[in-house]
Amino acid sequence: MARIRSVLKYYYHKLYQKFHYDTFKVLVNIGRMQAEANASKNIERLEQAEFQVFSQRGEDGILQYIISKIEIPNKIFIEFGVENYTESNTRFLLINNNWSGLVIDGDKDNIRFIRSDYIYWKYDLTAMHSFIRKDNINRLIGRFLQSGNMHRGLAGDIGLLSVDIDGNDYWIWEAIDTIRPRIVVCEYNSAFGSTLKVSIPYAPDFYRTAAHYSNLYFGASLAAFCHLAEQKGYDFIGTAGAGVNAFFVRKDLSDPFKKCSPGTDFRESANRDSRTKKGRNSFLPHAERLPLIRDLPLVDVVTGESYLIKDLYKL
Repeated sequence: MARIRSVLKYYYHKLYQKFHYDTFKVLVNIGRMQAEANASKNIERLEQAEFQVFSQRGEDGILQYIISKIEIPNKIFIEFGVENYTESNTRFLLINNNWSGLVIDGDKDNIRFIRSDYIYWKYDLTAMHSFIRKDNINRLIGRFLQSGNMHRGLAGDIGLLSVDIDGNDYWIWEAIDTIRPRIVVCEYNSAFGSTLKVSIPYAPDFYRTAAHYSNLYFGASLAAFCHLAEQKGYDFIGTAGAGVNAFFVRKDLSDPFKKCSPGTDFRESANRDSRTKKGRNSFLPHAERLPLIRDLPLVDVVTGESYLIKDLYKL
């Protein structure tokens, strides 16, 4: 079975390479034209700038709009939880804007895929295999930065940090102290609502599917990320329209953007990736997601106290 999977992955990769190499220039050129058009618009909400080239939803367009409004001396990104990097928040920055960066994933096969992709020799990308924890994230970032990727005098002042590991996201961003990115993107769990500042408890070996078969128990609420952003010196400037990612800009650079709040700018996730006990997609509507994980704990990130979901949300 392992041999069959290996062969299938090999041929999938070959087909992917051919298709992507033949079409990426067209996709990038269309995205570039859209980005140039958005840069001159008076945009009230980030979702007005959305377009998708390589991102999950409209994050490519949002990030292009943000970087058109602020100066970024160090065009460097760090993104983790990228899987095989065919869908990501930073691939368009790498290809269209000639940024460089580090991507990290906990699956060795994903890292092999990235390193064999044409982008790995054509662009300045570093792919690192590691399961990210609070006690290793700064070391991983430091190893990358020490490899000659930072301009002198700008240590830690990178362009973008993108956090999406479907688990300890809040605790990992909280732990990072080796960089001060100008832009931060975090995936939030919209099932936790718009008001409570909560996260799953930190567990070094957290794995989303093992924690609960539904894949609904992960991450932190939008309000929790906004609380952490304020502590770290960032303003919340909005979410993607699909209600998956939140965007933050460092306070010394945030003047061009409308400041938002989780109460008014929260979006429910449009993703319907919940699973049954047999691993099939259950397509649960948003209102039915939280009751399914009602017996699991959450931590109030302000007080540090732990509660069961059913008690917090009166389920």
